[in-house]
Amino acid sequence: MSIKSTAGKAGALLARPFHRDGAPTRLHPTSLWAEAVKVAGLYLAPVWGKVRQWLDRYVRPVLGTVSGLGAVVIGAVVLLWILGAAFGWQEAKVAALLATVLILIAIAFILGRSMYAVKLDLARTRVAVGDNAVGSIAVTNNAPRTVLPSALELPVGRATALFHLPRMKAGDTHEDLFTIPTTRRAVITVGPVRSVRSDPLQLLRRQVLWTEPTDLFVHPRTTALDGPAAGFLKDLEGLPTTELSSADVSFHALRDYVPGDDRRHIHWKTTARTGKLMVRQFEETRRAHMAVALSVNTDEYERDDDFELAISAAASLGRQAIKEARELSVVTQRGPIRCETGKNMLDDMTRLAGHNRRGTAVDLARTLSDTVPNASVVFLVVGSRVTPSQLRSAAASVPPGVRCFAVRCYSGAQSARANIADLTVLTLGELTDLAAVLRKAVA
Repeated sequence: MSIKSTAGKAGALLARPFHRDGAPTRLHPTSLWAEAVKVAGLYLAPVWGKVRQWLDRYVRPVLGTVSGLGAVVIGAVVLLWILGAAFGWQEAKVAALLATVLILIAIAFILGRSMYAVKLDLARTRVAVGDNAVGSIAVTNNAPRTVLPSALELPVGRATALFHLPRMKAGDTHEDLFTIPTTRRAVITVGPVRSVRSDPLQLLRRQVLWTEPTDLFVHPRTTALDGPAAGFLKDLEGLPTTELSSADVSFHALRDYVPGDDRRHIHWKTTARTGKLMVRQFEETRRAHMAVALSVNTDEYERDDDFELAISAAASLGRQAIKEARELSVVTQRGPIRCETGKNMLDDMTRLAGHNRRGTAVDLARTLSDTVPNASVVFLVVGSRVTPSQLRSAAASVPPGVRCFAVRCYSGAQSARANIADLTVLTLGELTDLAAVLRKAVA
């Protein structure tokens, strides 16, 4: 055997780990650095966890009290002290001393502990667009001594409301009322209420949270529909099918009695006339099930107001169906909307956001036919940019025998009705015209 081949075998034996499965052993690690990192992690992880807890408990609250201006002043103080000590500049030392005094005064302003009992109360957590949400903040001084005037802040969405607290004796309660105007559909986070201590120069700012945040739902505007869902379903019992049944509400014909038939369905007059038992035969009916396909593709709408009008129209149709205890399904490109109650439906529609990369109205109609195959009436709520050919394709996806309407939402347009084959196309310009447009649709 040559020297070269012997050296190669020896190298292979040295490189091979002891474990047969190929895993490295403690004596033959694949990487000393990886092993060192692993060991360091095992021993340093508990220490780092304790350090993080200490930082979160003591250091972070202190740093959180420093405002932007305060950070600049503290940095200037450090720099001035260094320059004064290094170069002997008396002016720098004097300026550093004055800034240090300001910081100490600011610290004195934020020291102390407040003992408040704060209650945030919203009269209603669900309002419609245009309605004012009314609430109150009640503050009680639970401290055994009188507290000086202070301030409370109430975040309302991206804005912040400021409430000034007067001088309060022990046990005193101060209450403030507030209103939140609503102009657009949204979920607004109200709170948490926080007390604020700060110095006159706003160098330091200390906040204490007293309540939990509350969600305020600003539901889309809806309009009442007159009559049985504005007459868009003529048959309250549903549409008949071709399947026969021995027990239902729609009478079809008589047939000979077969053993096992319910005797309650025997037609005694015909039995007496023919001399043989005859039973009633019924035609199965399909209960009225309304399906609403709401397009959230913003490319299909001319303006944002058109999209809001579409949501309001779909919500109005859904509320009417729920009011009449009909089966309801609402589908969007983002998924189905909960329809167990009117509150759930409006909550989901409040959270609904448009997206320009979602499927078209044609894709939505196909999804609707797959997810709601037993619908008896379908509403396609779309924007004004949906073309007649797209509406025709969308209507073709609806199963035969299902009455289909398309509601094109275009703010300010004249309400109108048109037909594309078996599809009834309704143009809606104002939400208040919805009931009248639906009445025209079934006329």
